[in-house]
Amino acid sequence: VRVFIHCAKPGMVIGRGGVEIEKLKTELEAMVGKPVAVNVFEIKNPDLNAQLVAENIASQLERRTSFRRAMKQAIGRTMKLGAKGVKVSCGGRLGGAEIARTEHYHEGTIPLQTLRADIEYGFWEANTTYGKIGVKVWIYRGEVLSENANAAERRPEERRDRRPRRNDGNRRDGDRRFGNNAGPRSGGERRFGRNAGGRNFNKSNEGGN
Repeated sequence: VRVFIHCAKPGMVIGRGGVEIEKLKTELEAMVGKPVAVNVFEIKNPDLNAQLVAENIASQLERRTSFRRAMKQAIGRTMKLGAKGVKVSCGGRLGGAEIARTEHYHEGTIPLQTLRADIEYGFWEANTTYGKIGVKVWIYRGEVLSENANAAERRPEERRDRRPRRNDGNRRDGDRRFGNNAGPRSGGERRFGRNAGGRNFNKSNEGGN
């Protein structure tokens, strides 16, 4: 079994001389019953990771830091690292208020309805003396799949070129079954050899003979 841990401070996970990671490894092996390999990776920019930003804000709220200050500082640090948009939401008994509420702060653009937008979402809860406060973070890094989008735009044009054209050379101008180009019938012409007056020429000719 392989376990991958992504964290901002790998030194705290490993410990001095690898003591902490060995403890974690033995506990996981006792839980799983199989040999476990633990790999620790460092996150270079923790302020661009939505989950770590949410945990950082929650830890500040647990230390009784002002929620507005914690949210604005987190947004400022994230925007300095090149993010195109940040949105932070805190909900609960903010500041120890009796009535719970939710407050949002955002900077930049957050296109939540765009599928090609690279938006990372993080959530964490702060356990305060007044109750739990939920922290949500959205970070917009930019658009992805730009090459595939260009390819998708080219496909309809290629399909149009491949369609075979109809050969209309054999069709005549007035040769349409239900069209309006067919020549109109004469006023007295009807089927079965009758004229407009309803007389039958064949019967009249027989009587005369």
